[in-house]
Amino acid sequence: MSTVLPPPAAPLPRWWSGPAYGLLGLPLAFVALPLYVVLPHHYATVLGLPLARVGALLMLVRLLDAAAEPLLGRLSDRLYQGPLRAVLGVAGGSAMVQVLGLAGLFFPRVQEPQALAVWMVAGLLLTCLAHSQLVIAHQAWGVRLGGDALQRSRVVAWREGPGLIGVVTASALSVAWGAGPMLAVFALALLVGWLALWWAPRPAPSASAPARPAALPWAAVWQPLVQAGFRRLLAVFLCNGIASAIPAALMLFFAQDRLQATQAQTALFLVLYFVCGALSMPLWLRAVRRWGLERAWLGGMLLAVACFGWTVGLGSGQAAAFAVICALSGMALGADLALPGALLARLVERHGAQGRSEGAYLGWWNLATKLNLALAAGAALPLLQWGGYTPGTQDAQALQRLAWAYALLPCALKLLAATLLHRLLIRPPTPTPGATP
Repeated sequence: MSTVLPPPAAPLPRWWSGPAYGLLGLPLAFVALPLYVVLPHHYATVLGLPLARVGALLMLVRLLDAAAEPLLGRLSDRLYQGPLRAVLGVAGGSAMVQVLGLAGLFFPRVQEPQALAVWMVAGLLLTCLAHSQLVIAHQAWGVRLGGDALQRSRVVAWREGPGLIGVVTASALSVAWGAGPMLAVFALALLVGWLALWWAPRPAPSASAPARPAALPWAAVWQPLVQAGFRRLLAVFLCNGIASAIPAALMLFFAQDRLQATQAQTALFLVLYFVCGALSMPLWLRAVRRWGLERAWLGGMLLAVACFGWTVGLGSGQAAAFAVICALSGMALGADLALPGALLARLVERHGAQGRSEGAYLGWWNLATKLNLALAAGAALPLLQWGGYTPGTQDAQALQRLAWAYALLPCALKLLAATLLHRLLIRPPTPTPGATP
C-alpha cells in the first residue's frame, strides 16, 4: 500500500494554543462521570429501577450508540472537507443537545417504572449520540494538527488533562452540590470550551483537498478495518478499555457497601484518582521520550495491576488504604489517557488518512470505547444481581463477589491487554505476503 504523507505540521503559534484546543475536553469528560458512573447508581438507588434492568438498558443504549460511531466518523470527515465554521456550528448544536438531554435524565418527568425505563433509554440515546459527535470532531481536530510522536502525545495530553479536571469537578459536585448545580457547571464549561475552540490552532488542510467538498464513498467507513495495524491496536485498546470500564461501573457500589465509605470519602477517592492521573501526565510524556509509545503504555498497564490488585482484600472501614490505592492507580491512569490516542494518531498518519479520513478511524475507535462501557454495565451489573448482590446489602458472600468483580476481573483483563500489546504491537507478527500492513 502506498503511503500518502500529510503536509508538515505547523508549529503552534502561541503558548495558549494547545490549552485553547484542549479546554473542550473538560466538559466532554465532565459529562462522562454523570452518564456512566453516577446515573446507573441514581436510577438503581434513588429512582428504584432494578439493578439488572438498569444494566440491561445501559448495555442496549451503549450498543446502539456504538453502532452509530462509524457513521458519526464519516460525518466528521465530511464536515472537515468544508469550512471550519461548519464543524464549529455542528459542535455547538451537539453541545446544546447534551445539556438538555442530561437535565432530562436526572430530572425525569415520569415515575412509573416502565415509563421511567423508556425515558432513560430515550434520554441516554439522545445525549450519548450528541456527545459522541462532539468527541469525534474534537479528536479529529487534534489528529489534524500533526507532529511527531512526542508532539502527538502533547496534543492528547492537552485534551485529556482538562478532561481529568472535568472528571474531578464532576466527582466533587455530584456529591457536594447534587445534580442541579452539577448540570449548571457543565453547561457553563461546555460553552467556554466551545468558545475557546474558535481561538485554537487551525488544523492543516490536506495537500490534495478539493476546492469543493466531495462526497466520501461509503467504503471509506470500512477502510480502517482493512489495516492489520489498526486491527491490532484496536484489539489491545478494547481489552484494556473493558478492564477500566468495569471498576468505573462498580466503584460507587464497592465504596458504599464493601468499604462502608461516606459520601465525602467516596468523592475523595474519585478526586485522588483523577488528580493523580493528571499529575502523572508529564511523567508519561517523559517515558514516551525514553521508551517509545508502546513500551510506555505497557508500563502503565503493569503498574495499574500492581497497584489495584490489592483492592480485593479490603473490607469495611478501610477507606484510608483504598485512598492510597486510588492515588497509585491514578498514576497509571495517565498512560491510558495520553498514549493510546497518540498511537492512533501516528497510525492514521502512516496510512495517509490524516486530513482526509481520520474520522473513519476515530469512529471505530470510539465504537470500541462504547463497547467497553456496554459490556461493563451490561455484564457486570446483572451478574452481580444474579450472584445475590443488591445495593445496600450486608451479606458477606455477596460483598465478596462484588470485590471479585470490582478488582480481580479487571486485573485479569489488564494482564491480557498487556500480553496483547507486547505480542501485537511491540513484537508484531510478520505480515504474510500480500497482506495490508
